[in-house]
Amino acid sequence: MKVIAENRRARFDYQILETYEAGIELKGFEVKAVKTGRINLAGSFAAVKDNQLWLINADIPPYQPANTPADYDPKRSRRLLLKKSEIKELIGKIQRAGLTLLPLRVYNKNRLIKIELGLGRGRKKQDKRAAIKQREWQRLRRNIETR
Repeated sequence: MKVIAENRRARFDYQILETYEAGIELKGFEVKAVKTGRINLAGSFAAVKDNQLWLINADIPPYQPANTPADYDPKRSRRLLLKKSEIKELIGKIQRAGLTLLPLRVYNKNRLIKIELGLGRGRKKQDKRAAIKQREWQRLRRNIETR
């Protein structure tokens, strides 16, 4: 399993409660671009439209700009592929608990491109400060242990 892209900011801004694995519906030239690492998940999220999940605001620049269709939009919405039962479960959790569905990472799995989605709750400013403090303490402890 090769990780292609990771959304580290999502793990900092949100407390991730659950993760899900989904497929992503791409065009042929987008698949080539993603496999070469040309995808940006910063600022993207998943939303529900017509009982389907869509990845919104993920940026996939063209693989070969000269050979890309003229009307191609790199930030277009892309459908996420999950089972109907998983989609219904996610819709219920998002509507009831006020949670957000975020893409955490994109990776290859048996020649397929998969995306890991995280069900998260937004952190407040003091929670972010506590996370930074905890991370600094762990880094300091590791430095002392390696000496």
